[in-house]
Amino acid sequence: MRKSGSCLNHDLHDLRIFLILYSQNNQGNLLILRIMVQTNFALQPPFLKKGDKIAITCPAKKLPNPMDDAIALLQLWGLEVVLGETVNASYHQFAGDDALRARDLQRFIDDDSIKAIIAARGGYGTIRIIDRVDFSHFAQHPKWFIGFSDITVIHAHLLANYGVQSIHGQMPVNIPDASAKSLESLRKALFGEDLKYALKPEILNREGDATGILIGGNLSLLVAIINSASDMDYTGKILFIEDVGEYLYAIDRMLYTLKRAGKLAGLAGLIVGGFSEIKDNDIPFGQTVPEIITAIVSDYNFPVCFDFPAGHVPDNRALILGRNLHLSVSATTVNISYI
Repeated sequence: MRKSGSCLNHDLHDLRIFLILYSQNNQGNLLILRIMVQTNFALQPPFLKKGDKIAITCPAKKLPNPMDDAIALLQLWGLEVVLGETVNASYHQFAGDDALRARDLQRFIDDDSIKAIIAARGGYGTIRIIDRVDFSHFAQHPKWFIGFSDITVIHAHLLANYGVQSIHGQMPVNIPDASAKSLESLRKALFGEDLKYALKPEILNREGDATGILIGGNLSLLVAIINSASDMDYTGKILFIEDVGEYLYAIDRMLYTLKRAGKLAGLAGLIVGGFSEIKDNDIPFGQTVPEIITAIVSDYNFPVCFDFPAGHVPDNRALILGRNLHLSVSATTVNISYI
């Protein structure tokens, strides 16, 4: 009997919860969860509507300034903003100690009146608290999580363990300098409007078409979580990477780490975002970031898109991680659309 879309989504949700509960009581469960994610059944949280509550929390570094611009923007979109304790907290460079940051995140995960959680900023610190947070309620009542940079840890953890989509996009600390197009893309992602991109070709792009679940985020964090409980299966996926403030040799090393760990060989496609504020040594490394990437993926045949507007750049366009994406790279254009 053919089932309607709503019934199908409900059945897949029930299947996901069963596997997660099973995983909490049996060893060897991660293989089961990886299989579930590979089936392209990543769960889509409910899109926002006017009047919904969105929480702001700081799972990593403390805020340098108030978030007046961000709060005003979210309210302009018709959302009710709820601030966490960490917004005004300080503990050395962190937004409160590890216990406070984990408790703040836990509060919003468990509060069903909160429909989305946005990280106020990145920096460093999310990896210190991720294992303190209990996501069992989130697994049954998923909601959108938004952020980038250090928040890559949460994006990966949610997809690897619970098969839930999340949004790689602008954070409150970035709002004053954000482009209008990046903010509009975030609004569209949150409210379920059509999200697609058409880009000009780059000289080192590699042509081809690919379809697969989009994964990724900050390159440094992707390497940091290899072989941890937050690590993802890259097979058949389209990988997005970006980074900031790294040396060229370090980018080369991190990409070779992914390659040696078997993360690149099975990719369906690669989207390269912003690599900003990149540094070189006194003795030049001898390659640009695109040249480094081109050389490292030369053993594979998947399409590669360079210079996608996302990452530590003002024009940081929203990407829905965990959702099926179609990537088409030709000599004249690059088209990226969700399926």
